[in-house]
Amino acid sequence: MSQALHPMLNIAVKAARAAGAIINRASLDLDRLQVNTKAPNDFVTEVDHAAEAAVIDVLLGAYPGHGILAEESGSTRGAKDSDYVWIIDPLDGTTNFIHGLPTYAVSIGLAFRGQVQQAVVYDPARNDLFYATKGRGAFLNDKRLRVSKRTRMADALIGTGFPFRKGDDLGHYMKVLETVMRSCAGVRRPGAAALDLCYVAAGWYDGFFETGLSPWDVAAGSLLVTEAGGLVGNFTGEADFLHRREVVAGCPKIYGQLVQMLAPHTSVAQARDGAPAGP
Repeated sequence: MSQALHPMLNIAVKAARAAGAIINRASLDLDRLQVNTKAPNDFVTEVDHAAEAAVIDVLLGAYPGHGILAEESGSTRGAKDSDYVWIIDPLDGTTNFIHGLPTYAVSIGLAFRGQVQQAVVYDPARNDLFYATKGRGAFLNDKRLRVSKRTRMADALIGTGFPFRKGDDLGHYMKVLETVMRSCAGVRRPGAAALDLCYVAAGWYDGFFETGLSPWDVAAGSLLVTEAGGLVGNFTGEADFLHRREVVAGCPKIYGQLVQMLAPHTSVAQARDGAPAGP
């Protein structure tokens, strides 16, 4: 990488590559993989755990006073009251990984007082490293990323993710999906939200939306989108998406049109998750 990285981003890159090496090794012998089910359709493998441990060891080795919020271990490691919290998904796209479908990634974001300031999403199958520091732009390997310039929804390629957990409101989601599908050029669903957000940053998608996501799915990718000139929010277009379990992202013009389509559907999702419903 030609430009000098922020020291904290440098450590995150090192951690992501360590996890990626574990994932790549395991991908060569998927038949030996131990798969456990956290909930129906929600899988975890020993690779998730090993990759997460590798990430946390590198991060806490460099910054022992920082906090950790990780998918598999929660916040059991790291300092409890630090202003700095690393938000980690060691293997986003586990179901793809288990099947040998090479669309999965390591996602690492660093939040300072709730604002994501450093982000790395590493795609080990392609050796693609997406990274960003707040205020310094978003990059893929050495290339500066910019969101797409499309303005018409009819020309737009939109990414999404299907609800997959028991209890998710599939009927509600299908109404949203139908609205979007009827108005855009195409919808894609590869199965790793961290990468989906990177694809918006790279301009490969013009927009993306999903419900039911956790902070570790979107922390790093959301900074990549905004640093590439895009917008990220919840379905009503507000910045409160990290803990809202719904996210929409896109280049500015398409983002605005997506929010118009999604906003009527937001209160259903929030009421279901125990948050106050809209008016």
